[in-house]
Amino acid sequence: MAFSGVHRDRGELRIHESVEELSTNLADYIADLSEASVKERGVFAIALSGGSLIGLMGKLCEAPYNKTVDWAKWYIFWADERVVAKNHADSNYKLAKEGLLSKVPIVPSHVHSINDSLSAEEAGDEYEFDIRQLVKARMVCVSDISDCPKFDLILLGMGSDGHVASLFPNHSVLDVKNQWVSFITDSPKPPPERITFTLPVINSASNVVVVVTGESKAEAVHLAIDDLGPNCPSLPARMVQPTNGKLVWFLDKPAASKLKSVQFCE
Repeated sequence: MAFSGVHRDRGELRIHESVEELSTNLADYIADLSEASVKERGVFAIALSGGSLIGLMGKLCEAPYNKTVDWAKWYIFWADERVVAKNHADSNYKLAKEGLLSKVPIVPSHVHSINDSLSAEEAGDEYEFDIRQLVKARMVCVSDISDCPKFDLILLGMGSDGHVASLFPNHSVLDVKNQWVSFITDSPKPPPERITFTLPVINSASNVVVVVTGESKAEAVHLAIDDLGPNCPSLPARMVQPTNGKLVWFLDKPAASKLKSVQFCE
């Protein structure tokens, strides 16, 4: 690993020499969180995103994790989803099913995806209702300081514009405080209709991991992590700040190349 340390107020930074090393360490980290959560409360509630994240989780499908992880205790959610059919190329569900869920023995009824036959608004409302039922059943914890769900782990990627989940820069969805799941119909990236966890839900998680690779995202990583004073752009990724949980950034060296706060090990 090129660098590992804790930033003053932006969480823990783990910077890797290669994507391969990042993938291995990410699998280790997720497996350890799963084991701790299952030991503590009997389940592991994890929310996924789309993009390159699922591919970077691929080591979990291999030895030793495919045998050592207690997959039957996993409950799967999505921090955001495109409102398209589940077999559509843009579906985060399809991406996760093909890249992870079909390769490990997760209980099908523990996989909680959106109803793709509804409008974005209806799908968001129904998804929030489903999560509320699972909070009542204690499959998902509730925050100690709000009524938000407290997922054991929320995994996020980040776009070159600094968006996370489907929370895009300068979008009104960033201001939603009284819902767990919101919707947008004007995503700047296609497809336009999406549902997304709101910032209060993301920031209520026990653990949030943001995974970023590639030089094209180096500027956004710099703006999301470095101390830039009061005039710092308000990127959605910078608004990820768990209230009572842990934030960890998994980066490769190209993504971290513009960070001012890091001295790499040679």
